[in-house]
Amino acid sequence: MTAALLRYCHDLYNYQRRETRPVMVGKVQIGGGAPVVVQSMLTSDTRDAESCVKEALALAEAGCQIVRVTAQTRIIAENLQHIRDGLRAAGCDVPLVADIHFKPDAAMEAVKWVEKVRVNPGNYADKKKFAVKEYTDEEYAAEVAHMEQEFVPLVKECVRLGRAMRIGTNHGSLSDRIMNRWGDTPVGMVESALEFARIARSQGYHNFLFSMKASNPKVMIEAYRLLVAHLNKLGGDWNYPIHLGVTEAGDGEDGRIKSAIGIGSLLADGIGDTVRVSLTEDAIFEIPVAQQLVKPYNEGLPAHFEVIENAPPVSHDPFDYVRRDSQVITVNGVKAGGHETVPVFTTRKKWDAVAHKIDKLGDYKPEVVIEDSNVTAIDPRDGDAINELNASAEARLVTVKDGVNLPVIAAYRLLAAKLQPRHPLLLKDTFHAASQDEAADFTRNLLVAATNIGSLLCDGIGDAVIVNGEEAPGQSLRISYNILQAAGVRIFKTDYVACPSCGRTLFNLQTTTQKIRAATGHLKGVRIAVMGCIVNGPGEMADADFGYVGGAPDKINLYVGKTAVKFNIPEEEAVERLIDLIKEHNRWFDAPAPIAA
Repeated sequence: MTAALLRYCHDLYNYQRRETRPVMVGKVQIGGGAPVVVQSMLTSDTRDAESCVKEALALAEAGCQIVRVTAQTRIIAENLQHIRDGLRAAGCDVPLVADIHFKPDAAMEAVKWVEKVRVNPGNYADKKKFAVKEYTDEEYAAEVAHMEQEFVPLVKECVRLGRAMRIGTNHGSLSDRIMNRWGDTPVGMVESALEFARIARSQGYHNFLFSMKASNPKVMIEAYRLLVAHLNKLGGDWNYPIHLGVTEAGDGEDGRIKSAIGIGSLLADGIGDTVRVSLTEDAIFEIPVAQQLVKPYNEGLPAHFEVIENAPPVSHDPFDYVRRDSQVITVNGVKAGGHETVPVFTTRKKWDAVAHKIDKLGDYKPEVVIEDSNVTAIDPRDGDAINELNASAEARLVTVKDGVNLPVIAAYRLLAAKLQPRHPLLLKDTFHAASQDEAADFTRNLLVAATNIGSLLCDGIGDAVIVNGEEAPGQSLRISYNILQAAGVRIFKTDYVACPSCGRTLFNLQTTTQKIRAATGHLKGVRIAVMGCIVNGPGEMADADFGYVGGAPDKINLYVGKTAVKFNIPEEEAVERLIDLIKEHNRWFDAPAPIAA
């Protein structure tokens, strides 16, 4: 078991934030005990300084503490001076981060004008042609030497100018060299980042942090855990801060839920010093979501929970997803446990509220009423209750009882560790009734549910779910199903991977994504990626069936998986051509007629 060899978290039952060295980005401290910092990224064209300044000022006013802006080329990077000067002239000292892909010369220009540079190890200097070849040790070493030659000048400039750096690995843009040695895996992501970190350290440079982004929350969580575990093994002076984000999360509830599962689960384990929520929406809408996710940890609320003492080792491997091996049981005619589909429970009150229209709820139907389920609710610290269940002849559906003053994730980890795995588990989002203000805050309820339930599902814990924190019956059901989809345990609708837009984007992502949703939203089980440019496109489409990627201004490339099959399609034709491509691969079916009211 990998977990026996690696440790990413001080205590998997009791919250303790990971200790890191401070990294200064202008006047903003990341890590070193500072509150978790909220970031976002400009969607305006970097060549348009006026628009960039206006957008950055709006973000800062909304509470964004660091603003990232893309710099595709050296010439574009020169305009960062004007953006910086415009912000400072307006009395705004929010630090700027230059986002660099492919172009070391762009980084060397950008570092003059910004407080921090983000480099992507997968495409900064390494080859990125999706070539399939076997690297000899000599070839591998030669490319590492070339990469070091390209990277060291930037490191030296960061030292000279007092700039910070983010070594930001993306699952979607690992280099050919890493892909062929380590595969398209969290291990490859970590190794790619550590190569750059070793070079930085060899130059006496330590003002940097890491990120491990992916569009799949399971991959993202595993990659960050693995990174921190490796940093811990390397020694106490590898205590660099961590930036969290689920890239290409999408929009609406789906984007918020994916972000909460990835970011929220890591924050709950004490990992994360700065976050960005990547939504395919105006950047301003990312800020309140990020603020909600970091609020409990910046306010110290986890300290109010009771301490879990003398806890056994966790039952799951944090670095390798395996669903808990429970026994299949039938609850009111619905199977749960084993490898059965995870059912959605609701309360009698909510069931009665929607009973008259259940046939019109489509894919968001409630499946089991909890009061009729004969579920056993216990405190996971109650040894007598645990022993009684473990001694019982039959498998029982078990959950944590309401009112337990423990974090939800920790409580279910403890229950799973103590209870024989044959007993299926019903996951709840909360054990406590919300205050009036909390109950009325749909976004908060959604994020809490996604963090708690989604994190456990990504660890293979959970055989049924119920959302109690959201009182509206229809909305609580929708949250439940969307969490299951985002965690990859129950696919009931079309799945979209969509990037959040930036200055590199070659078409309007928001309108295009909505247009594609309108045309394909009935294709259950089909995964479609909508990417504004080539930076992360092919890699983040690893799990996608089809991809819609900006190839040039007003031109679209269409993909099947990672392979481009249609090139330079005029944007006005591209959605119809995407539909044709889906039909060619026998994944298309006509939308069903709407159910009459």
